[in-house]
Amino acid sequence: MTKTVYDNRYFEGERSLFGECDATLTGTTFGPGESPLKHARNLTLDRVIFQWKYPLWYCRHVDARNMVFEEMSRSGVWYTDDITLTDSSIQAPKLFRRCKGVTLEDTHFSDAAETLWTCREVTMNRVQVNGDYFGKDSSGIKADHLDLVGNYAFDGASDVTISHSRLISKDAFWNCRNVTITDSFIDGEYLGWNTSNLTLENCTVESDQGLCYIDKLVMRKCRLIHTGLAFEYCSDIDAEIDSEVDSIKNPISGVIRVGGVGDLIMDPARIDPSRTDIHVRS
Repeated sequence: MTKTVYDNRYFEGERSLFGECDATLTGTTFGPGESPLKHARNLTLDRVIFQWKYPLWYCRHVDARNMVFEEMSRSGVWYTDDITLTDSSIQAPKLFRRCKGVTLEDTHFSDAAETLWTCREVTMNRVQVNGDYFGKDSSGIKADHLDLVGNYAFDGASDVTISHSRLISKDAFWNCRNVTITDSFIDGEYLGWNTSNLTLENCTVESDQGLCYIDKLVMRKCRLIHTGLAFEYCSDIDAEIDSEVDSIKNPISGVIRVGGVGDLIMDPARIDPSRTDIHVRS
């Protein structure tokens, strides 16, 4: 199949290449004008710059690299399936909504506010993110070497696997299901509240009142540094913690193996202390 080729072109105006199919664009800039590639199919993009809103809506099968989404290209990729973005710089917020089959590699989001919402089948490798409410209500997420700074990350997400990452995020992983995080560092208050099936392996966590209100919490070879009031109202805990914990408060049930506890709060008016075994290594 012969592809249409656009090389070193400039377009502006609304829907400038609406419905474009089987096209290769290189060194091309889309200036002012909404929805330049809306409803496009089978695109190969290299060194393309989007300067205005809604560039890739309702698209299918997009392979893009060396891209720039400038600040006003906000809400840039919605309702799009099968898109790969590599070696790119994203300056605009609210990208990626209700998309399926998203691959992000070696890409930087300088303003990722409200980005990656309600998406499915997402793969991220070596991605840098700065912005609040990243990954809300998305599912089927696999991330390796994710560097994220921004609060309320992955609220309501499900079936999430994250490895070799650094997450600086208050209220991260709230209301989630089936989350596994390995070989990572997590810093932020109130980690993981109201989540079920959360597994942490070989992770370092700093979180005031973190890991509370969780059903089925598994921890293996983890460290909790400067973490207090942990495990409040957690049930079915299976935790192996190599460090001391500043304080533990009112877990509902399970087993906690820990290097030490600064303050243990077990209020029989709130919980049944006999349902939780706490083993402190001597």
